[in-house]
Amino acid sequence: MTHLLGSVTAPSGVLVLGTVGTVDCWATSDRPLSERGLDAARAGGAHLHLPEDGEPEAWYCEAVAVPAATDRPLPVRAETAPSPFDGEPTVSVLEVDLGLPWPAERGPDPVHLGDLPVDRCGMVLGDAQVLDGFVGLEGDSVDGLADVAYWGRHQDEAHAEFGGEPTPYGGPYRHLDLPLAEAEALAARLADWVEQGPGKGLMVAVDEHSHYHLLHRATWNRPLLAAVLDIAGCQVLGLGWDPGDHSVRHDGERTRNKVYPVTLAPHEGGTVLHWTIPPHGAEESE
Repeated sequence: MTHLLGSVTAPSGVLVLGTVGTVDCWATSDRPLSERGLDAARAGGAHLHLPEDGEPEAWYCEAVAVPAATDRPLPVRAETAPSPFDGEPTVSVLEVDLGLPWPAERGPDPVHLGDLPVDRCGMVLGDAQVLDGFVGLEGDSVDGLADVAYWGRHQDEAHAEFGGEPTPYGGPYRHLDLPLAEAEALAARLADWVEQGPGKGLMVAVDEHSHYHLLHRATWNRPLLAAVLDIAGCQVLGLGWDPGDHSVRHDGERTRNKVYPVTLAPHEGGTVLHWTIPPHGAEESE
């Protein structure tokens, strides 16, 4: 079955699909993601990684950058296959309509750009210049707000005392969109309550509103854990991954050569980007 996940925009003309857990690491490298991405797009598309002149370093930044239309939304679709973990649908092909004609000089066959792992933190698809300013996993709040989450052995007792809404799919209780100082004060009260009351057995976290957290939060109750977030006026898609499915199929990522091909292909005269993740067992049956 094919699912429409949403649309992204690429006003710079460079679209990036990359590992979201490390996308902000490009900003601390020798050249920003937008500069590398522009070089890749001018060449028709390429796999970006660090170090630039060697083999990709495991658990570090990886992405594919391609040219894309600047003047229209770019639809993103996914084909699915059942997960061996729980039978739920997971992405088997991610497809992006790049809004550009297929270059005749490339011929009729798909062009392989490189291979990407499934990042345990998820993937991000968006404009290269916008992703230069992406605030990642450990980043500060971009809007002065934060969420407070708590979970563990005493979570129901804590809920009776402190309230909060349950996260979809049985996740932690959370207070959302609190001013940062208020969130830190609530977390401190929860910690005091644990120490003075039931004792160990409750975990508490303050999640500042980084782009990473907001994108991850947007996927909680979305099909295939995919959601679109507006960042700096651009539509950016986040694609989460079920932890159970990741552990069964993708654990180890590049260290275990669990990487999957990204290609450009012609479709009805236009160009599409494909990231293909074979269904479980397909590798063994080939």
